[in-house]
Amino acid sequence: MFITALYAILLVPVFLVLSLSVIKSRRQGKIGLGDGGQKELLRRMRAHANFAEYVPFTLLLMALAESLSAHLLILHACGICLFFGRVLHAYGISQEPEPMTLRVIGMALTFTVMITLATTGLWRLAASL
Repeated sequence: MFITALYAILLVPVFLVLSLSVIKSRRQGKIGLGDGGQKELLRRMRAHANFAEYVPFTLLLMALAESLSAHLLILHACGICLFFGRVLHAYGISQEPEPMTLRVIGMALTFTVMITLATTGLWRLAASL
């Protein structure tokens, strides 16, 4: 699980930056729960939540593909695309006005990685039967 571990470790700082961004907005606005009607906080919360929603499941798919001996190039390409896709999406969603292109590219990269890893996993499973 070396490759999956590498990309999980590289994604930790991104998650922490997103987390700290939410905390900073909460402190500035003295908002303990919810978004307090603050658009900036809502955007930061969504960037953080979206990362938390997609990254763990995608890393699970990567770990499964890696455990099924998926090709190293596929795994690294997926890890790189996941990293940049999540960074682009988080940046795009947290900006006002929102650069929609960055969000779209970020989600397209993330979905492509998920589909690639799922397909690779199925292919490797079928090959082992």
